[in-house]
This record gives sequence, C-alpha cells and structure tokens, in this order.
Amino acid sequence: MSGIEILRPEAHVAEVWLNRPELRNAFNAELIAGLRAAIETLSVDADLRVIVLGGRGKAFCAGADLNWMRAMADYGWEQNRADAQALAEMLWAIDACPLPVVGRVQGDCYAGGVGLAACCDVLVAAEGVQFCLSEARLGLLPATIGPYVVRALGERAARRWFLTAERFDAARAQALGLVHECVAASALDAAVGGIVRALVANGPHAVRACKQLVKDVAGRPIDATLRADTACRIADIRASAEGREGVRSFLDKREPAWKTN
Repeated sequence: MSGIEILRPEAHVAEVWLNRPELRNAFNAELIAGLRAAIETLSVDADLRVIVLGGRGKAFCAGADLNWMRAMADYGWEQNRADAQALAEMLWAIDACPLPVVGRVQGDCYAGGVGLAACCDVLVAAEGVQFCLSEARLGLLPATIGPYVVRALGERAARRWFLTAERFDAARAQALGLVHECVAASALDAAVGGIVRALVANGPHAVRACKQLVKDVAGRPIDATLRADTACRIADIRASAEGREGVRSFLDKREPAWKTN
C-alpha cells in the first residue's frame, strides 16, 4: 500500500491525502512513489482545476519513517543517492504540477513535511501547528527539500531554521511567508474551501498561466526580453477562447462559461 488516498469530492477538485496516520504520515519509499504517481496522474486530468494536499490523523507529515531511516543507515552511497533522488523527483512533481496545489496543514509538519508544504502554491495551517527543519539534530541536512524551503522562507530565515533545527509555530511560519493563512483548527476546512472556490471560479487556463508566469518571472531582470515575453503572454491569452469569453461575460454582466459547467 502506498499510503495515499485520492478523493474527488466535487467537480474540478481532487484531494490527495497522506494516509499513514498511525505513523504520522512519515515518508517511506512507497509513500514517496505513491504521492508522485498521484500528482503526475492528476496533473494531466483536463477536468481538474485544483488539488488539495492534506494529511490524515494528528500530523501533516513527520518527515522520514523510522524503519525507513534504519534501512538507510545500512545503505551505501549509491543507494542513498538513488533514494534521495526519488524524494527529489516527488517534490518536483508537486512543484511542477500545472494545477494549483493547496496545502492543508492540520498537524505537525517536520523535515520532509516542510518540503511538501513549501511546494504547495497556497498553504493553510491550523493555529498551533509546529514546523521544524529537524535534520541537523540527526547529523543530516535538508538537502532535497532545500530549494523549495529556501524559496519559501528566504535565505536569511532559512539560515536560522536550517542550522538550529528549532521548532516554530504556524503564526511564525506565516510571518516568514511559508504559510498564507493561519486559522483556528475548527476553521481549517472552511478556509481551504474558500480558497478552492476562488480558484475554481477563475478561468482554468488563466490560473495555470498565472502559476507559470510567477515561476518564469521570479528573480529575472526586467529587461527588454522579459518585457517582450510578458507582452506576448497577455496577447496570447486575450486572443484565446477563454480570454475572449471572460471579457465578453464581464461586459455582458453574466457568468463566464467555465462557471456554468
């Protein structure tokens, strides 16, 4: 069993659940492979507009499974590299998913779990949830998750939390930029649901294009090449069927076609 549960609760929405609650949704090889396969399959589903990523039980994800860690302790370098590469590719599948991924963090989020959280486009966490980049305590480092977590926290904050392996709560995670919404546990589903509804209400191709735009322009100099590229992108979408329908529906004061199907 991969420890992954996939639900389709309503039109255009998929939920992917880490489902090893008795082990705090900790990673092992099967969970990593199952999560990557689930995201890659959903990524090419033309009917989908949003994926919600959550964890069953008390923890969102506690990092690596202890039994998996025991096995890795006996691995040689090549086995360790292959194992780490599988995790790296799973994280990349989430980050590269063309659909928006909304993270629902209801419980503790440690080590690799922080990497999952950092790969989500929108992250909602319950008040009091604890985050921890705990690898240094074990004489390790958060290497495969590092690019995503540094991007989410910023270099300055990452230096502290990577090096000290201290815990920080959801409110601090929000202040650092990792978490977008920090709400009472009782309000978590409502907050996630509101974000899902907002995403589903928007032009589905426009949402995907917006996600790609952020990736493509982040950190780039605003030079002639970038200015020309962005001008072409808006021209492309204005001339598209969805762009034309969106403008016409606004002018006609009616709902666009994508909200009625």
